[in-house]
Amino acid sequence: MPDKPDPMETMKANLLKTTGKSLDQWAALVKSSGLAKHGDQMTWLKETHGLGHGYANLICHSAKGSLDVADSDLLSGQFAGKEALRPVYDAIEAFAKGLGSDVEVSPKKTSVAFRRSKNFAVTTPASKTRLDLGLNLKDLPGTDRLLPEKPGSMCTHKVKLESAKDVDAEVKAWLKAAYQKA
Repeated sequence: MPDKPDPMETMKANLLKTTGKSLDQWAALVKSSGLAKHGDQMTWLKETHGLGHGYANLICHSAKGSLDVADSDLLSGQFAGKEALRPVYDAIEAFAKGLGSDVEVSPKKTSVAFRRSKNFAVTTPASKTRLDLGLNLKDLPGTDRLLPEKPGSMCTHKVKLESAKDVDAEVKAWLKAAYQKA
């Protein structure tokens, strides 16, 4: 069975094919724009250059040099001083990866996104004792445990988790439902 292509390399190749400019060329353009904030750069790339959110985000991260950070370093940084929460994250990641071969795990500086065709879950170490699991479960009512988020939030619901045993059948069912909607 052939190796699965690296999603980052595929995205870079598609950026060049779609726009005629390489990632390095776009990053240089952002650096020369005079815009310092990520959000301002994103808006500029989308509105002025007609780029989609994914390409704009990739370019902005490349411009500030954050693409070169290893996933393991990003995770280590998230859980520094919060090591007791790592097993909670590991349980979520293991279950999410088992949902399908199309699951992408994308660590960032402060969170990890789980995506299929779009994000279906996000983990964030919220404190030293709690990991928040954001889920995209549009049209699902909240419960005492599945807390509705404010309209416009990246995720529609949040679950507060304190130990790996909290990643139980109910949480796994919500993760699976979010995956199936993505």
